[in-house]
Amino acid sequence: MPETLTREQLLEDIEGQTVGQWLLDAAAEQPDDVALRWKDGDAWQQWSWAQVLDRASRIAGTFRSWGIEPGDSVALFLRNRPEFHVADLGGLLCRAKTVSIYNSSAPEQVEYLLGHMEAKAVICDDVEFLERLLKVRGQLPDLEHVVVVDDPEDLRPDDVLSFASLLEGDPVDVESAVAASQPDDVVTLIYTSGTTGQPKGVMLDHTNICAAGQATFGLLREEDRTGQRMVSYLPMAHIAERMVSHYGWLRQRHVVTTCPDPTALLPYMVAVRPQVLFGPPRVFEKLRSGILAAVAAKGGDSAEKFEQALQVGQKVAALEADDQPVPPELAAMHQQVDAVAFAPLRTMVGLDEMRMAFTGAAPLPGFVFDFMRGIGVPFSEIYGMSENTGGMTWDPYRVKRRAVGRALPGTEVVLAEDGEVLCRGPIVTRGYYKDPERTAEAFDDDGWLHTGDIGEFDDEGYLSIVDRKKELIITAGGKNVSPANIEAMLKSLPLVGQACVIGDDRPFLTALLVLDPDAAPGWALDKGIEDRSLAALAEDPMVLEEIDRGVREVIKGFNNVEQIKKWTVLGDDWVPDSAQLTATMKLKRRGVHATYSDQIEALYDS
Repeated sequence: MPETLTREQLLEDIEGQTVGQWLLDAAAEQPDDVALRWKDGDAWQQWSWAQVLDRASRIAGTFRSWGIEPGDSVALFLRNRPEFHVADLGGLLCRAKTVSIYNSSAPEQVEYLLGHMEAKAVICDDVEFLERLLKVRGQLPDLEHVVVVDDPEDLRPDDVLSFASLLEGDPVDVESAVAASQPDDVVTLIYTSGTTGQPKGVMLDHTNICAAGQATFGLLREEDRTGQRMVSYLPMAHIAERMVSHYGWLRQRHVVTTCPDPTALLPYMVAVRPQVLFGPPRVFEKLRSGILAAVAAKGGDSAEKFEQALQVGQKVAALEADDQPVPPELAAMHQQVDAVAFAPLRTMVGLDEMRMAFTGAAPLPGFVFDFMRGIGVPFSEIYGMSENTGGMTWDPYRVKRRAVGRALPGTEVVLAEDGEVLCRGPIVTRGYYKDPERTAEAFDDDGWLHTGDIGEFDDEGYLSIVDRKKELIITAGGKNVSPANIEAMLKSLPLVGQACVIGDDRPFLTALLVLDPDAAPGWALDKGIEDRSLAALAEDPMVLEEIDRGVREVIKGFNNVEQIKKWTVLGDDWVPDSAQLTATMKLKRRGVHATYSDQIEALYDS
């Protein structure tokens, strides 16, 4: 696909395409090929494309018998598991909207989301998920059907159905069902994380999804496009996971292994040896920390030798990314260090067959980019949001440090006068479901999506994101400061897992630091510290001294206004989908400020 592809050419390329057609074609052309895999106890199970289509068509038949009609909503309250895929496609074959909600949603959040989307049916993961739903079922007048997947002790009420019962219906005529789909049918709603106010339901139709699929996956080399192994582990309520391992799975006919618990990603990677991996930056930060800890555990001069090898790897990666020849002497040196230092580590964490790893959804620290490419992982950064179906800029191969690529084919990306990134094209949603007021706030009359991010272009059209427009700190002295850049450098410290910079309308900047739950205990063990709980380590003099030394070194690279004057170490672990982090590990600043208001005030009072 040429990089100069216009909007009209992109629309011409996807004319007649629908998501359902991708499923139909995969099942017709590769019926016996493995489509989905999952772990059941100690055994691996799988479905072929023909089996996926059969189950989806039977679920669609059951939905139709319930009166599910085009435009209706079916909610999926599920972990990352194979049943999600066939249930989603069952709704698709009815021309319904199938909508995922986050696993951690509290009863009141479930009530809002299902009420807002007017869900007629909901499928719950297990009895615990079901209990959260049942607490608010009485406030959901549109909800007619409730299903639970895992109920080994048969605890569900009589009016709650088993997932197995969905497969007992007569299958729909899938060719007729797919033919009935219209390009402007809303396929799903992606609810934003709701860090400010109630979540907004981003409407995505077949045109949005097919355009995004063509523009994004069309950038790949032929050998990387189809049949790749993937681990799907993030919530399907997030646009990145849904686009990569559900819609991308259908279009590219990948082999997806579902992982129901994101914290189990590493053992799944070791077992699956994925060839494609998407993850928010924190996933790769933790991989880096784990690898460095393993190197340090060898003792002696292992860490020093590894750093020297890493410098060689980074030089070669930079040349290759810029399509420059690697000098023979450097190539020979790299071949040696890769075989001795990097290849065994890639094998240890399941990266040894990786063809394409990419990150997005939050700012990427430069040191993570350098590290992943330095150890020989093909690594890139994509930029986008739910409102533009996942990605608006990406270069999977010719990458640049701290850049998120060029505009996708058929997509316009420009900067407003104040530097805000604007996007327009077939990948951009028509707006927020039942929310014209907030739609008008985000989209102007000329069709531009206002992202809220501040960006910069280089002379080759590569975009770099400076910060969130609304997250820029304005100090009491009137200075604008980007907290993300400072936080990224603070998180480069081995013992620091998360950081939040404070300073809006304050006389100076401070920071809340959270210990890395993997690296900090390992460091403490090496130092002979007995109590290695995070709470104890946050008060341990040796830990505090090490962090103080690191912070003082890091802040030397910033000007006086940007320098952290005070900081405190917290004994908590910030986990995804919490008051502090979104499901994809973006910082929830308002949640952090509310939770730690006393600690913040103490930094300024003392």
